Amino acid sequence: MKRLLLIMIIFCTAVSARAQFGGGGSSIKGRISGTVIDSLSKKPVDYATISLFRSGAKTPITGVLTDEKGNFKLDNVGAGNYKITISFIGYPTKTVDPVTTTASKPDNNMGNVVIAPSARALKEVQVIGQASLIENKIDKIVYNAEKDLTAAGGNATDVLQKVPLLSVDMNGNVALRGDQNVRVLINGKPSGATSASLSDVLKTIPADQIKSVEVITSPSAKYDAEGSGGIINIITKTKNASGISGSVSGGVGTRQNNGNMNLNYNKNRFNFSANLGGNAGWPQTSYTDFNQELTANGINQRNTNSSSNEIKRHGVRGSLSAGYEFNGFNSINSTIALNDGGFNANGGGTYTFEDLINPSKNLTYTGRTISHNKFSGFDWNVDYTHKFKKEGHEVVISGQWSHSIIKSDYNNLFSAQYQSQLAKNSGKNDEYTGQLDYTLPINKMFKLEAGGKTIQRRINSIYDIYALNPDGSNPVFDTQNSNLYDYTQNVYAGYGVLTINLPKNFAILAGSRLENTQIEGDPQAPYANGSNSQTLQPFTASYNTYIPSLTLQKAIGASTLKLSYTKRIQRPSLQVLNPFINRSQQQSQSVGNPNLAPEVSQTVELNYNAFIKTSVINLSVYYKNTADLIEGIASPVNDNGVIVNRTVQNNVAKNNSIGASFFGSINPIKPLTIRGSVNVFTYNPTVYTQYANFINPDALKTRLMSTLFGSATLNLPKNYIVEAFGFSNSARRTIQGTSPAFGIYVFGIKKQFADKKASIGFNTIQPFAVNKSFNQEISSPGFTQSSRTRIPFQSFGLTFSYSFGKISFSNPQQQKKKGVNNDDVIQGGDQTGTGGGGAPARQ
Repeated sequence: MKRLLLIMIIFCTAVSARAQFGGGGSSIKGRISGTVIDSLSKKPVDYATISLFRSGAKTPITGVLTDEKGNFKLDNVGAGNYKITISFIGYPTKTVDPVTTTASKPDNNMGNVVIAPSARALKEVQVIGQASLIENKIDKIVYNAEKDLTAAGGNATDVLQKVPLLSVDMNGNVALRGDQNVRVLINGKPSGATSASLSDVLKTIPADQIKSVEVITSPSAKYDAEGSGGIINIITKTKNASGISGSVSGGVGTRQNNGNMNLNYNKNRFNFSANLGGNAGWPQTSYTDFNQELTANGINQRNTNSSSNEIKRHGVRGSLSAGYEFNGFNSINSTIALNDGGFNANGGGTYTFEDLINPSKNLTYTGRTISHNKFSGFDWNVDYTHKFKKEGHEVVISGQWSHSIIKSDYNNLFSAQYQSQLAKNSGKNDEYTGQLDYTLPINKMFKLEAGGKTIQRRINSIYDIYALNPDGSNPVFDTQNSNLYDYTQNVYAGYGVLTINLPKNFAILAGSRLENTQIEGDPQAPYANGSNSQTLQPFTASYNTYIPSLTLQKAIGASTLKLSYTKRIQRPSLQVLNPFINRSQQQSQSVGNPNLAPEVSQTVELNYNAFIKTSVINLSVYYKNTADLIEGIASPVNDNGVIVNRTVQNNVAKNNSIGASFFGSINPIKPLTIRGSVNVFTYNPTVYTQYANFINPDALKTRLMSTLFGSATLNLPKNYIVEAFGFSNSARRTIQGTSPAFGIYVFGIKKQFADKKASIGFNTIQPFAVNKSFNQEISSPGFTQSSRTRIPFQSFGLTFSYSFGKISFSNPQQQKKKGVNNDDVIQGGDQTGTGGGGAPARQ
């Protein structure tokens, strides 16, 4: 790794020196840049044509198109006076003359260039501006969370619930079109904080920090292959105004409280931003009724309990970002993001054991679980970009270090039946990423993208268990249940993507990617071999994965038709590889499997996207095949004379799924916007022969599942906004049972004032019901298990926000846009813990 970093530093230094000082004493070249903004909606105008002329000339020197954020950059511009024209369908051509660059100031950032629609297009443009909560891009769906008033005062989980094609279950686990194997990025970067529990980390990110959420269902070969479901990219807020600007926002409610602060400085070629936000939840108590029947080796028994569990969550996230453009060809950006969060749980109840063969062994006892869970760490990345003279020709070198520490301590105290335990679990995760991306527009017809990447993961997990007396006294180190593992995963990848623009608005995007994965798991003394009765052994794995991608696209007026094929993988994480038997929940134990292969999914999708007057429509049909599906197989085992349920992770089946998704928005009247989305898909597993005896035949039937979402926004006079939304997710099937259905509804109202720089609002979740009930069932030959959990979701809260600084969109010179984007797509797996035999409470 040190050699790789040294090579990157030498390369950056050499390229930067050559770009700054030149090879033959050539004159200084600069850049003219800016952002094109619609005068009514205040939204960026993408794909507008920018032409550069000498002042007074009629023939353009060069030209570019604005990107998806309305930004344009004209590089390699010598000192002089120029004329800029901006043209786009539905807008009269705008001319800015003169635009001057000098040898002492070779760069001219025009800031925001505002263009007004023609009278003919005026009505339609106004509607689009109101409907901008959801944007449908060529390669992704964008949900602009900062325009959602009901998201204020919540956390990232509350935001993701509203994004088209996404669903969130009762525990905060996120799925894309029903698949929880997704890659979640923050500002295009992976976060080491998610390596242990993605759902817990999302609950610590204040909604007020989130600008938008991008959903990519068919990633090209440029993206990492990880994440069979697709990619979710959470973009946090930054202000790009010239000078100093910032914002303060927050909320106080009956479920949780949060606050967020932004500070930004942007002048000439330097930009800096700082962000700090956090939330703290009020204690929330959930109630669970649990029933389990087990049969093995001539023993038939039933375990039941009624328990409660109180959880209190907190989280803080802050970031510092800085960027500098040396000249029109070289720039560097760096960001460090720090996070700290966790939750404490206190639960317990009355437990009953029944021997259905010998009732004299029946007993009733009490159990209590107290746990403290904490995670903290940082993500530090540096991106260097070198642009060549040809527009779009560039190389980007990126590096990232993600460091996280996870601690989970608990006390399980039982008056009878099970051994009381004290657990001290700590883990350290370091991820080192190096990446190089090269882009070459060969001509108007062809564009080539290529690059390489390596991720070096180093994970250390210590699990110390102590046996206790029922009152919690006399701790004795338990070598059988304790565990220390060192885990190493190295990924090496290279890719190439070719874009071909054909006549008659056809386009082809073809790519391939090759990844090599090397894994090592090593139990350490004094836990390995003889000291631990589980006799844990080291394990290794190495495999290559070829990832092709192909997209065919046809633009038809304001509509787009796209056919795509993608292949993705889901690597097993440490939690499912570690062969240690986890007895933290005595009635429901778990164990990993070091021989797991990655899941491999292949998806074919046909997508139609259209803008029809005031409506936006997106319709997809897709087929998805998943091989080596990783799921837990639960079965009864005899553990020290007590029959318990133990779940083992295995590649159990292949699954063929057919689905269709739709989302759209419409303005039936000018101030009202209605949005909705539907996703319907099948679950049809074919179980591998060796696991057939663990599955009930009923589980192999084809099942239909769905997610439904609807929202409405009403803009009233005097800057009042009213919004309502709701969603419903059907129960999810697994190879042995079902997970609960889930749905909620939310209302909100906001008042803007001080020229829309400030606002106050009111939100409520589930105003007419305090708790929601969730039913879960698992079964196979030899056992049945069911639970009913009641979780409080009702919430009432007040929100506020205030922005300051030069943030007006009416003056083109008051905002500048800088920065380098990078596509890193690595993140750890998901894991959610439960306590007291029941489901965890969601906050």
